Amino acid sequence: MSRIGKLPIAIPAGVKVSVADNTVTVEGPKGKLSQAVSPLISVEVKDKEIVLSRQNDERESRAFHGLYRSLVKNMVEGVSTGYKKTLVITGVGYKAEVQGKILLLSLGYSTQIMYQIADDLKITCDGPNKIIVEGIDKQRVGQTCIEIKNLRPVEPYKGKGIKFDGEYVRRKVGKSGTK
Repeated sequence: MSRIGKLPIAIPAGVKVSVADNTVTVEGPKGKLSQAVSPLISVEVKDKEIVLSRQNDERESRAFHGLYRSLVKNMVEGVSTGYKKTLVITGVGYKAEVQGKILLLSLGYSTQIMYQIADDLKITCDGPNKIIVEGIDKQRVGQTCIEIKNLRPVEPYKGKGIKFDGEYVRRKVGKSGTK
């Protein structure tokens, strides 16, 4: 049996879970999420816990067992507490600011970059060089952070660019001036 898939998911107070037609819907104080589940996996809600089980021991069923358990757990955690990631901008003159639903980024290019903020996400700037992305869907928060990060990836010589808070960037030595 899958080590991850066999663990039950505890349902916190204030979160409602419903299962209908192989679709799990989780509703909580922060919002509502739903996920379609493969017919090979059955989902049951018992005594403030969600239990996932598979119909057989084929390779595909075993893979889906752990996958859907993780997806449902992330949905429960997202609607109850939410997800938050921080990006740090390093470089002279590099900065970010939020104007309505647009994130304005000055990253050393000839023009400012305007990144459209999705309706289900909240992006704030803590100072000119710190971007905080918050939301209830773990995948959407991570994908948005990667899209912003790819606008100016960190270069290894001077360390200029956008990186995750706490991310280590391996620095390289430049050319030597003497022979």
